[in-house]
Amino acid sequence: MALFKRKLYDKLLEWKEQSAGKYAVLIEGARRVGKSTLVKEFAENEYESYVMIDFSNTSKELRNCFDDIADLDRFFLRLQTITGTQLLNRNSVIIFDEVQLFPQARQAIKHLVADGRYDYIETGSLISIRKNVKDILIPSEEIKLKLYPLDYEEFLWASGNETYRMRKEFFENRNAIGNLLNRKLMRDFRVYMAVGGMPQAVQAYLQKKSFREIDEVKRELIHLYEDDFRKIDSSGLSARIYRDIPSQLAHNRKRYVISSATGKKTQKRDLERLYDVIDSQTVLASYNIAKPDISLSSTKDLNSYKLYIADTGLFVTLMFMDRPAAENILYEKLLSDKLPADLGYLYENVAAQMIAASGRELCYHTWQKPDSTHYYEVDFLIGIKQKIIPIEIKSSSTTSHKSIDVFCEKYSQVVGRPYIFSQKDISNDGQILFMPIYMMPFLLEE
Repeated sequence: MALFKRKLYDKLLEWKEQSAGKYAVLIEGARRVGKSTLVKEFAENEYESYVMIDFSNTSKELRNCFDDIADLDRFFLRLQTITGTQLLNRNSVIIFDEVQLFPQARQAIKHLVADGRYDYIETGSLISIRKNVKDILIPSEEIKLKLYPLDYEEFLWASGNETYRMRKEFFENRNAIGNLLNRKLMRDFRVYMAVGGMPQAVQAYLQKKSFREIDEVKRELIHLYEDDFRKIDSSGLSARIYRDIPSQLAHNRKRYVISSATGKKTQKRDLERLYDVIDSQTVLASYNIAKPDISLSSTKDLNSYKLYIADTGLFVTLMFMDRPAAENILYEKLLSDKLPADLGYLYENVAAQMIAASGRELCYHTWQKPDSTHYYEVDFLIGIKQKIIPIEIKSSSTTSHKSIDVFCEKYSQVVGRPYIFSQKDISNDGQILFMPIYMMPFLLEE
């Protein structure tokens, strides 16, 4: 697997400089998102030696080392003998890869960190990281970091595209880009939407494989996730919840409806399935905010939520899962913005991915129109400084923005400048700023 520059590397450096020796670090993320590759690269670059224990493929002899950690001198001696690696005091790191498969190792972290000789990195994926810890003591000596699919800047790094800084200058200056350049930059961004940020798909793209081949890579990842869901839910309903996300977004529902995915009345077990799917980090949950205020999370409605696919490249493939393999013509139409359907929900998904990758919680707001059964909706809300920033996502260049107008009037005391992200060049309509969707990361940095 190719090594891609990842922003989380710098956060690992910060952990090593400030917290290692007092805390282990747990890298969470969906399967195949690049956790193992990242931590191995970090260990090779930043330590004199390291031991990496992959609990998805390790010997019984190595697992037996954890049967008794009361004598840590003996534990470390056995570990070095079995792995053939010399560990150096305060200059070696021990990696527990896929630690959710062996909870005994995670429980040992408390004692290993307290010993202080070495640093510890854990990686974990899918819901079993939660399910497999019910009978163990969760270590408090643990810092958690999340690794997402490659974000847009990381994708540009990987592809050698150096236009990111130029885009940021346009954002900061609020100057129009120009139709010709904006169309080119939008096409570049639609390439990212089509490929996505899963390392295997990005690698296939960089190897100049066809979009059919890239699509096959993404289908393999989707099948892997669905197989994982079936391992913990043989009914297949968890996999249905995952696969139904594009369809429900396409219908523009104000919340995700479990019964539409499962085909039956929602039961308590279905809610558990939903939480399992969310915990897998293959999806992103956005919660409806009952009363928008400075503290958005304080009034979120846990019973009203939307789901997004954590990687928009996989979202695109799920849209076309009714065919044996996505035809190149479909990708060509996507890249040239000529798909016939209204793809606002596709752009909404990539916006959710960018917001989550920035470390923010996903929030939205709906409220009923006066004397009507219909609703207003603002796609996303984010907090910047002491203000709430309302965001709407549109695939076309329409200037209609009734929901955001009413929202700004209703919550004028706490609302900052609203944004509408689409494919349109930079412009404004009163207080509302129109921005092309590829500009969103710069707002999230503020």
